Amino acid sequence: MPVGHSLLLSALAASAPVFTLLFLLGVRRQPAWRASLAGLAVAVVVAAGAYGMPVGRLCSAAVFGAAFGLWPIGWVVFTAILLYRITVESGRFDLLKDSIARLTTDPRMQVLLIAFAFGAFIEGAAGFGTPVAVAATMLVGLGFSPFYAAGICLLANTAPVAFGSIAIPITTLAITTGLPIDRLSAAVGRICAPVSLIIPAYLIVVIVGWKGLRTVFPAVAVCGVAFAGMQFAVSNFINPQLTDILSSLTAMSALVLLCQFWTPRDAPRMTGGGPSLVSGQVMRAWGPYVLLVVFVLLWSYRPLQAWLKTTDLLLPWPGLHNTIERMPPVAAQPSSYAALYSFSWLSSSGTACLLAAVLGSLLAGLPPRRLLQTVAHTARQLALAELTLAAVLATAFVMNYSGATGTLGLAFAATGASFPFFSALLGWLGVFLTGSDTSSNALFGTLQAVTAGQLGMNPVLMAAANSAGGVMGKMISLTSIAVAAAATSMKPEEESRLFRFTFKHSLLLAAMIGLVVMFYAYVAPQWAP
Repeated sequence: MPVGHSLLLSALAASAPVFTLLFLLGVRRQPAWRASLAGLAVAVVVAAGAYGMPVGRLCSAAVFGAAFGLWPIGWVVFTAILLYRITVESGRFDLLKDSIARLTTDPRMQVLLIAFAFGAFIEGAAGFGTPVAVAATMLVGLGFSPFYAAGICLLANTAPVAFGSIAIPITTLAITTGLPIDRLSAAVGRICAPVSLIIPAYLIVVIVGWKGLRTVFPAVAVCGVAFAGMQFAVSNFINPQLTDILSSLTAMSALVLLCQFWTPRDAPRMTGGGPSLVSGQVMRAWGPYVLLVVFVLLWSYRPLQAWLKTTDLLLPWPGLHNTIERMPPVAAQPSSYAALYSFSWLSSSGTACLLAAVLGSLLAGLPPRRLLQTVAHTARQLALAELTLAAVLATAFVMNYSGATGTLGLAFAATGASFPFFSALLGWLGVFLTGSDTSSNALFGTLQAVTAGQLGMNPVLMAAANSAGGVMGKMISLTSIAVAAAATSMKPEEESRLFRFTFKHSLLLAAMIGLVVMFYAYVAPQWAP
């Protein structure tokens, strides 16, 4: 252990960047970009002072993380918001908004349709911030305040995260742990499905309280049962890659069907006028988002995806790649810590979104000059958000390559019989630090499996708990906060308020995941894969 040969003291030192972020956002109410830069500064001091990381490797790790934050994550955010800005600048968003209002004027139903179901579809197809960016901008256009649009979309973007981006988190978990992907998929599905069942109701209670839930309960029940039931079935009996896609489509279809013959009794009344749902103008208004779905699905089609990935530029990161040794129990066996940067200029889902945006601008009749102006406006709007993304990922990578993240993992692993509960919280912490369930699984997946073996527990269940618990950390990661704030044009000083709003829900839901894992570990181990 780097500090006094003590796990406790070393864990306290390793957690200093985390506490810095929590203090500046939750107590001092600083904007996310300032908090992220301060967290990076503390991480650098800890890496150099406590862990003795050489300056060259330290700087290389920070730049590596910043590069990853800007591409592909920042690229996805930029193109997703550009798509929205195009619909606004072309005047088509009002038609799109009216078409949704004609389906349902009830804000609670709009939340279920857009923030939960449609957001889950985009998460399953693209991930990396795209669902929050797209869904939050749509809710703002429908009249939601920027703060609540951002907060609700962050809360909603929990149920699908473990299977996001065509199940990249599960695939990564299988690769890093060597455990069967079908068993991991089944375990994550069995942990997440009970929580997914209640997320729609949870969203409505957060918005309007228990009284408002009663009148919309049929929709909440239909949405939750449709999504959670399909999530469980597909993850256990088909494959992880299709889990989010089929679950979200089932939930959307069920809600649309329900809206044809039922509306909440206290829903706002529809007013006459406006476009028909089948009019050509409305279809053109939806065109950019239809193109987004088409291109994202094409980009996830395996034969095309394999070809697109041949254009990736793979760079062994200078001064860092394979210069650090990972040792047990953080790794199953001594191994070099790779640092490979993939510049996925064509295969990134952000590029698919860009194509949808450009073709969508042609479909919407936006002149090329206006398109360029929209691009410039979007770049200015996202400047601080992109800085936050770069700083947060730089912090995470410095902690990873210095060994601080491994120390935190070992501290959680020392909890003994209560490890199943804290296993989920370790995944939660990993996503808070990195903004990605995929990265959290890469960081802690092997540690979870190795520790489970040492404690005589089910390694598949513990590895799955990392991914399932991680989804609840997504809503408080600074990358997600920055994306939501930028997408809704929120004032910088409100970012800390957004963090405080999501933090209590994040911790509560992560604890719920931990209790589900405890149930499988001790009450019904025969139900765990």
